[in-house]
Amino acid sequence: MAALIYSLCALTALTCTWLLLQAWRRGRYRLLLWSGLCFAGLTLNNFLLVVDKLVLPLVDLSTLRASVALLSMAVLLYGLIWDTE
Repeated sequence: MAALIYSLCALTALTCTWLLLQAWRRGRYRLLLWSGLCFAGLTLNNFLLVVDKLVLPLVDLSTLRASVALLSMAVLLYGLIWDTE
């Protein structure tokens, strides 16, 4: 059951990434770009969770996952604060 939930979360984040970046490509609103890049990092974070918990259960990837999530949020925060249109 956990494998299904982890996989669905990763696919949902991937879908959000794709939709946000497609909308950015059409409209060129930079907030969509920053949000898409954030979700790309969160997608990577979810795939690392799948690898951490299901593929390599004896290896602890929690530090790497937390670092990827922090970097993803930092990208979005940068876009919200310093990027002006």
